[in-house]
Amino acid sequence: MQPESFFLEDDGSIPNNRLPLLIYRDVFTDRDSGGARWFENKFKQNNWYNSWRNGVFSYHHYHSNTHEVLGVYSGSAKLLMGGESGIKVEVSTGDVIIIPAGVGHKNLGSSRDFGVVGAHPNGSGYDLKTGKQGERPQADKNISEVPVPSTDPLQGTYAGLPTIWNDIEK
Repeated sequence: MQPESFFLEDDGSIPNNRLPLLIYRDVFTDRDSGGARWFENKFKQNNWYNSWRNGVFSYHHYHSNTHEVLGVYSGSAKLLMGGESGIKVEVSTGDVIIIPAGVGHKNLGSSRDFGVVGAHPNGSGYDLKTGKQGERPQADKNISEVPVPSTDPLQGTYAGLPTIWNDIEK
């Protein structure tokens, strides 16, 4: 199972990250509440917890103090990743998006039933930044101090995120 990788540049207000956004496509067949439970269990098994269920905000935002995973358990959406100059990605039920600290994300439009399970490595808490003037340089400092997680939220210790991101860190 190999994720798609997207490198996103600092756009002036959204810092993004030198680590790539990762997207796994159609990783499971369960849907709706069964799919949400599957994601919660799989993420927790791989040490990504402090999970929640919801959608994605319709405004640019990012987290400067942690990475985030989103598992789509219902519906579909078009997301703008990386700020106004970022990329548009279509996601649907069964997809998993791993968002490095600092990478902006925004919902451009979704089906009525769109739902995600979100979680963070080691169950970390998260801040909410929106690219407002004055957030940086503290946000940049926070982002630079967020470690690469020891596990991928889907594949665990020996595949996916730890391999991909640690190769970039070298």
